[in-house]
Amino acid sequence: MADSQEGELLERARSGDRPAFGALVRIHQRRVYACALQILADAGEAQDAVQETFLRGWRAIDRFDGRSELSTWLYRICVNVCLNIIRRRRRTDAADIADPRVPEPSADPTQGINDPVLAAESTHLYRRLARALDVLSPALRTTAILVLVQGMGHREAAAVLGCPEGTVAWRIHEARRRLREILASEESGAQSVADAVASARGSS
Repeated sequence: MADSQEGELLERARSGDRPAFGALVRIHQRRVYACALQILADAGEAQDAVQETFLRGWRAIDRFDGRSELSTWLYRICVNVCLNIIRRRRRTDAADIADPRVPEPSADPTQGINDPVLAAESTHLYRRLARALDVLSPALRTTAILVLVQGMGHREAAAVLGCPEGTVAWRIHEARRRLREILASEESGAQSVADAVASARGSS
């Protein structure tokens, strides 16, 4: 949709036009949901977060001043909603296979993956990265998701998070460092287990 059309919908929504706001929801809900899903790692909670995001957006749309993009404003609301959910909930361990962020291990010719083994390896990598992201602090995880997963520039991520661009840059640097450490530690642990199994088999 052209910016002029979205701008017209926004003006109508700010005047109380519900159908116009509904059209804006349809434009942005997929990316907002993807962001919420990455932060929360739970499809049901992500859907609740999206609903709450747009409900808050509708209540405050008349106060949206246009100094940022509408998408940036919605992301900011979504991140705050997700962080509140994380603070409230009791974290429980979930089976890897149930992680909604991880694609099913199937070959997909449209993505250039024709080899089922390669597809399974790709899925395993997604799973490892998702687990590693979960270990990060909420601030690092959220920033990494916006920049590294959602593809935001540092300026837009800073606007969403309400912090300086320098803070975003530092968080991304720190998140990358921590992710490398976590993944390296996981590989080291897996190799130790493999060596122990091989040793046990050799001595039997």
